[in-house]
Amino acid sequence: MNDAGPSSEELLARIIASLDDDKAEDIVQIDLRGRSDMADYMVICSGRSSRQVAAISEKLVDRLKQDYGRQCKVEGKETGDWVLIDTADVIVHVFRPEVREFYQLEKMWLPAGQQRPAPTSGA
Repeated sequence: MNDAGPSSEELLARIIASLDDDKAEDIVQIDLRGRSDMADYMVICSGRSSRQVAAISEKLVDRLKQDYGRQCKVEGKETGDWVLIDTADVIVHVFRPEVREFYQLEKMWLPAGQQRPAPTSGA
């Protein structure tokens, strides 16, 4: 590992792998480079329950701390409806499905014409 830490692409790959390992659903990554100064990427995913949302978030923060020594800012973990994890280069949103549907962040951030994948759970 170099002194500068992981590139935003390496961080993104590790985040996606962590979310995948913890069975996060409907993972969407959005490239913000050139569109926003707040981060290079945004990742949005769902957990089936408040407990799973909190667990996915907690494990991700722990893995990033272990792997990269990265301290993340975390908001919303207490309620488990919507947890925001700010890693500086990548912003991660972990939602319960109903809350994600309500806020529809993908509609705001996805480029025109790019659709969010259909939910994987049978509704």
